[in-house]
Order: sequence, then structure tokens, then C-alpha cells
Amino acid sequence: MPQNFFKWLYPGINIKRWVLASLFGVLIVGIGAVFAVYPYPFVSGLGVVIILCGILFIVLGMGKMIISLITLFLPQRERDIVDILYKRRYLERGPKVVAIGGGQGLSHLLLGLKEYTANLTAIVTVADSGGSSGRLREEFNIVAPGDIRNCLVALADAPALMGELFQYRFAEGDGLKGHSFGNLFLTAMVQITKGDFKKAVEESSKVLAIRGKVIPSTVGNVHLIAEYMDGSKTQGEAKIPKTNSQIKHLTLTPHDVMPTDDAITAIAQADIIVMGPGSLYTSILPNLIIDGMTEAITGCSAYKIYVCNVMTQEGETDGFSASDHVRVLLEHTHPKLIDACLINNAVVSNEEALNRYRKENAYPVAADDDRIKAMGIKVIATDLLSVADYVHHNSKKLTEALIKLIETQRVIKR
Repeated sequence: MPQNFFKWLYPGINIKRWVLASLFGVLIVGIGAVFAVYPYPFVSGLGVVIILCGILFIVLGMGKMIISLITLFLPQRERDIVDILYKRRYLERGPKVVAIGGGQGLSHLLLGLKEYTANLTAIVTVADSGGSSGRLREEFNIVAPGDIRNCLVALADAPALMGELFQYRFAEGDGLKGHSFGNLFLTAMVQITKGDFKKAVEESSKVLAIRGKVIPSTVGNVHLIAEYMDGSKTQGEAKIPKTNSQIKHLTLTPHDVMPTDDAITAIAQADIIVMGPGSLYTSILPNLIIDGMTEAITGCSAYKIYVCNVMTQEGETDGFSASDHVRVLLEHTHPKLIDACLINNAVVSNEEALNRYRKENAYPVAADDDRIKAMGIKVIATDLLSVADYVHHNSKKLTEALIKLIETQRVIKR
């Protein structure tokens, strides 16, 4: 018999009493069974009552023993055990959803979708070249960790403090100022895993106990190249919006970069693929123009949904309507990339917020759904707005609209 078996009998681990209670219940059931076979109705009836009492002891002992074991791994959350178990089982029955993009838009989407399904995979761009991510790319020659970090935090099931820690940005300190803790953590994890960025993301996912998966679209150290209408070109995600010319075409360097195997597998197995919301040229397209990515999406059986931005972005989508966003996506990829488009048709009534955006040459995206329908794409136009200091998608409204579209078009139900 293994030596560890006797440790169950050590005092103070709050297990023995419940084991004994269950064994006592088994004994009572045995005694009751003896009485139950007597030919006298009173004695046999008493035996049945004794059996029921024994079963009660068994259930009580086993239940308390399980709770004692679970609370060792979930301290301070004993009251939440039933909710946790129910939610996990409920979410496991959800459809397989793949969300493709980057930036804050994808994070808002994931916050809502993680309450709908646990079978959720975020395929995230790694082409960011500005801020903390850009500095770490240059110094350590790694792919950009910023958007990956945001998605990990959005899907985290760990305590809120852990999410706040990963998003904490140093305000001072030589070499630290401007860096977020999460970016530094991912960079350190890459060093620990001997340069394996994919492995670093997997290990970070365990730390944050995320629901679903976060996958980099590629592990190649890629950069974006934008060609403009005037024939000029710019390299680097952070520099692309800073010109005064409309973007004509977007490419990657190196050109032969490949998508990760996990990304291709997730797409092949998906029930639903959601692209966006997020910056058209610097968050969504960088994933789709990787060799083999568009072919994987158009070749799978998943229902493909594009979520259009609610505001234009200076230097990227100046003057764009919703149909212009769709047109650019299809021009860079494939005419059959999108089955349905989800757009906002609510009017922004907050003049203070609008004035703030006007200073940045950003305006509400016009919901010209007729032009999108003419492309053979189904359109859902509804209120998706959240307006406070910023105008963006409301996570709850967006999730509800997506769920309604998913369950009506694909008949995916629990």
C-alpha cells in the first residue's frame, strides 16, 4: 500500500470525519437491510427507515469530503462552488467560436463571449510596433506581446487583482517607464521557454486561468508595409496611420511568414468565426493576409461574421462607411470571406464625445447596409453603442447581437 495513503489519516486535514461518516452510513444501510427482509411489516418498515438514514449519512459524508478537497484549491470560494461547476459545464456546451483581430476591439468582444462559451479561441495579431510592445520587439527580437496581453486579461478567470497587475503600466523608472507588467511578464516567459513565444503564451494562460485560448496568428517577427494611393510606402504598424494619404494595399514582411498550426486547427474546427471589431489595417487585416490564413477561413464550414467599427480612424479609414470596411477586407482576401456583417446604426448623441473625436478627425461610421447586401452579405444593423468618455462597442449589446445572429443563422442552441 502506498505510504501516502496513511496521510489521509493525519489530524487536521478535515477529511477523516467525513470518511467515517460515510462508513457509518454504509454500516447503517447494512443493518437496515437486515431488518428490511424480516417478514413482519413493522420490522421491515423500520429497516427501510434505517436504510434511508444510512444513505443520508453517506451523502452528507461524501459531499462534505468533496467540498473540503475543492476548497483547498479554491480558497475563500466555498460558497461559489455550485455556481462555478454549473457555469463550467454550461459554457463547455457552447459553440466553438474563433475571434480574429487585435487591439481594444477584440478585448471588448472577448469579455462578452467568454460568458457564452468556453470553446473560445482568440487569434491575435503580433504586428504591433509602437509603445511598450515596439520597444520590447527591438530589444529582445520577439513578436509584439501587447495585444496578446489584452486578450489574456479579457479571458482571465483569475481574481480581478491579477488582471489589474497584468495591465499595470509603469509611470516612472529608468527603462521601465511606459512598459506594462504583462508585456514584461510575457517577455520574461519567452526567455524562460528559450524563445518559444507560443509556449510562453500557453504558460501565461495558466497563470491567469483563462477561459478559452489565446493564439498568436504567427510567431514570425513580422512588420506591416502600407502602400498608399500616391505610390509611397511605410513600414511599421505605428507609422502607418501617420501619413496624409489613403492606404491602397497592405502587405507583410517577411512575405513568407506562416500562420501557427494552432490557429489553422482552431479555424478548421470552428462553428463561428468573428472578425473584428478593431483597426481595419492594423488589427484585423494583419491576421488575414498571412499566407494560408484566408484559404483556411474560406475553406472551413464555419459561419463567418465581420463586426464593423463604430468610428473611423484617422490615417486608416478616413471617410469610410461600413461598406468601405467590407470592400477593403474582400479586396485583400477573398470575395467569400464574410457571410454576415454586424454594424451599428445608433446615432451618437453625446456632442462632447463627438467633439473629442472630431479633433482627431474621427467620425461615426455610416451604416450603408444596402451596399453591403449588394455584395451578397447578410447585414444585421442594430444599436451596439457605448458612449461615455469614448465611443465604442458596448460589450453586452455586441454579445447579445452576436448570440442572436449565431443561434438564428446556425441554429446552435444549448
